[in-house]
This record gives sequence, C-alpha cells and structure tokens, in this order.
Amino acid sequence: MATDFNAFARRIRIETLKEFKWLGFGHVGGAMSIVETLAVLYGGVMRVDPENPQWADRDWLVMSKGHAGPALYATLALRGYFDMELLQTLNQNGTRLPSHCDRNKTPGVDMTTGSLGQGMSTAIGVTLGNRLDGRNCFTYLILGDGELDEGQVWEGALFAAHYKLENLIALIDCNQQQLDGYTKDVMDLGDVRLKFESFGWDAADADGHDTAAIYQAIRRAQGVGGKPKAIILHTAKGRGCVFAEGELNNHHMVFTHQQIDAAIQAAEAEAAV
Repeated sequence: MATDFNAFARRIRIETLKEFKWLGFGHVGGAMSIVETLAVLYGGVMRVDPENPQWADRDWLVMSKGHAGPALYATLALRGYFDMELLQTLNQNGTRLPSHCDRNKTPGVDMTTGSLGQGMSTAIGVTLGNRLDGRNCFTYLILGDGELDEGQVWEGALFAAHYKLENLIALIDCNQQQLDGYTKDVMDLGDVRLKFESFGWDAADADGHDTAAIYQAIRRAQGVGGKPKAIILHTAKGRGCVFAEGELNNHHMVFTHQQIDAAIQAAEAEAAV
C-alpha cells in the first residue's frame, strides 16, 4: 500500500480519538504521539497482508509501549485487518481490543505487550528467529522514552548489537514525558542517539511528526548493514488532541464528552484543509 502519509495520519488520529470517546478515559498522550510513525509504517514501508495477517514473510511490529495500542488498532482497522465498528469496543468487556496489545485477541497484532521494556526482548527474539529461518523481513520495535528507564532495554541493546541484528529497527517515541512527569526530572536520558550508538547501534534523530522525515530515516536505516538501528523520533505527547497536547499529566486522562467531541472536531477540521 502506497499512500499519502499525512492524510493517513490524520485518519488514524481521528479514529483513535473516536475510540477513546466510547470510554471517557484512556492513554491519550502516548497514543497521539506515534500516529505519524504508524502512518508511515503501515502506509507503505512495512510488507504486510491484511487478508493474511500471519503471512510468514511479513514485516513485524512490536508495540513495546503497549498503552499506545488504540493508535495501532485504528491503523489496523483502516488497513482492513478488521471491521471499523470493532473500534467502538476498546477496553470493554469481551472486546478483541484490550487496553494493551494482545496477539491472541487482535488480528494484525504481531506480539503481545508485556511489562515496559519487554518489547526489546521479544523483538530480538522475532528478529533472530526470522534470520534463523532464512527470512529477510524487518522487525519494527516501538519504545517510549520513559520506557528506556528499564534495564531490560539496555541488556537487549547489547545482545542485538553483539549478534548484529541488522533487520531490527527500533523507533523511540521521545515525547519527553512519562507517567510521573518529564523524563528529564524522573530519569534524565541525556542524548538518546549517542546512548544507542555507544551500545553498538546505528542511530539517527528525526522529527516524529514529519512523515517525510520518518520515511527517509527508515529507508536509510534499512540500508545499514551489520548492526541494529535506532531512530529517535522527537514528538509531542498528546499531539493533535486539543485537551491533551501540552499537558503534563496526559499519560492517562479522564475527559468529558464535550472535550473529546471538541478534539474530534478539531482533528476533522485539520483533515479537511
């Protein structure tokens, strides 16, 4: 699927906001900040087949920051993995769309989310397994910057570099906020790109809301051999949600019908321009 990444991102953002409307609460901040990344991945970069989600030679996505699942669900629905109406059941009893990603419930979800940090390990397992099977598919790993506080991430980073997992591309959602506040106050990460480079990864920075920049960064990373790659995406938590963007406590929010309706209307107005 080749598409207008910006148009696809706008549709993902609108449908994600609509998902939250049915609940009145949710992980708004971290879902909004990765919309453009998902639009690029599923809009033309990843080799996938919505009619055959288990296609053996597909590219894989591991959503390690699983609380951003609603944005992934909207993306998958728009790509045709399941009916759009299912988005109305987000995190409700009996749903196939739980709060955090579950490969046993949702068509198109490649890996179940565990505790923060575990996605690095599962993505490594996927990448290594596919290499051992002789497949040349990529694994895309989405990590949050607050998640980088987890030691498991850096143990995995050492492993991936040592075993030269060149088909692993980590996308770091650097929105500079986490559950308890700003990352610089909770646990200062310093220069994330330099950290990954010091662990033996190829690493680059990109504007995480510029679809062209994201696309170019991924294509460049795909061409780098002999080592895993990290793309540090500089984003704004809550981007495109009028009541969430710029708020410190926007990791998980409770909101009114008026607030979410206004956010949806603003997103639809931007999409109509």
